[in-house]
Amino acid sequence: MKSILVIYPEPDITKIAVYRNTSLIFLKSIRHKPEDLAAYADVTDQLDYRTGLIMEELVNNQIELSEIAVVMARGGLIKPLRSGIYKVNETMKHDLRVGVMGRHATNLGGLIGDKIAALLPDASAYLADPVVVDELEPIARVSGLPQIERTSVFHALNHKNVSREYAASINRKYEDLKLIVVYIGSGGVSVGAHSGGKVIDVNQAFDGDGPFSMTRAGSLPVGQVIDLCFSGKYSREEMRRLITEQGGILGYLGTKSLGQVLAMVDEGDEQATFILDAMVYQIAKEIGAMATVLEGNVDAILVMGAIMNSRFFSKQLLRRIEKIAPVSVYPIVNDLDSLAMNGVNIIRGEAEILEYK
Repeated sequence: MKSILVIYPEPDITKIAVYRNTSLIFLKSIRHKPEDLAAYADVTDQLDYRTGLIMEELVNNQIELSEIAVVMARGGLIKPLRSGIYKVNETMKHDLRVGVMGRHATNLGGLIGDKIAALLPDASAYLADPVVVDELEPIARVSGLPQIERTSVFHALNHKNVSREYAASINRKYEDLKLIVVYIGSGGVSVGAHSGGKVIDVNQAFDGDGPFSMTRAGSLPVGQVIDLCFSGKYSREEMRRLITEQGGILGYLGTKSLGQVLAMVDEGDEQATFILDAMVYQIAKEIGAMATVLEGNVDAILVMGAIMNSRFFSKQLLRRIEKIAPVSVYPIVNDLDSLAMNGVNIIRGEAEILEYK
């Protein structure tokens, strides 16, 4: 029986898991100290460092390397593509290295996956529904400024997986449903309008628009952003970090720990309560906007994220959106399982393997 190795790189953690068919047989989160990562000028420079740690864990835990047939990696910021499974090729590796759509730790996914697959007797590396899945309708691309076109960068893997799971639970086809899907992650928040099996509109959740999150600023008043850019206080890279890594909850409350924020709310901290409620407000407003994209015909709203375990957060959000459509909540989101299921389909010969160009 063949095994699947799943690799999920994040800024300061590399998650790995091994599955035999659909059964999880090994799970590890490798934490990286800031001082270790500081030695690398660019995130892709960490390739050998992270690959070595993964191989060390596999060997030390007596994982039979010869049985690994599929290496499924979390996708990065490559060129826009349609939903599906892609085998890592030279073009993809080049685009991951140069960051054609941006630079992030997930760009390491395909690079690490390919490097490890090359070390194994009989394995290939793949990405499934990376964050750049683009199914936007033409009208959703219009920004209001001819020089700028709206782009699709969101949690495609999670959106697609939970949508299909929900459809199966009510004995319907995903393609026949009109859904609003919300992913509230430790990084960004994405809210998408799904119709005909496609995400026809979604906020750009990386460094673009939409609700603010634990570390990302979301939509901002453009004029004031321009003023900040030319204030002389920040370089181009510092501005990007401000928007993607130092904004949102972290910017207002000084922490990106969900547990700490929820504890502050439970203890009656007025500022923490107000800011968290503002995050709820922005997410609900985005959901309302996507309802208009679907012309008010919404079969269900699916909300994912560990933050939905918070009674305060979930109560505040549900009271704002429950009149739009029935709401299903998924407080446990397992990206590793989602990637592994794509690997299972590959092994079973049930997956269409697409070529990245």
